[in-house]
Amino acid sequence: MTVKILSITLLLLSVCVCCHSSEDTQVRGPGRIRPCCVGVDKDNMTAEVVGETYREQAARGHCVKAIIFNTKKGQLCADPKAQWVKDLTAKMRKV
Repeated sequence: MTVKILSITLLLLSVCVCCHSSEDTQVRGPGRIRPCCVGVDKDNMTAEVVGETYREQAARGHCVKAIIFNTKKGQLCADPKAQWVKDLTAKMRKV
């Protein structure tokens, strides 16, 4: 009887750990974990953006709604309500 209780307890614990860890990150494909934006840059960073693509992030858990651009220094989390972000994403959609 104690082995059965221990097995059930371990199963429930592992489910809780899996659920908790998936709240903080977004998974894209097997084994690819991508951190989320917890804040956004409101300053105009158009000059820093490289490439012609961006990614939209929905608010979930502690992740905020953001537009994610690539820069030479890494990812830039931008405020989707900022005018410069709207202008840049519109320009990228036309290309």
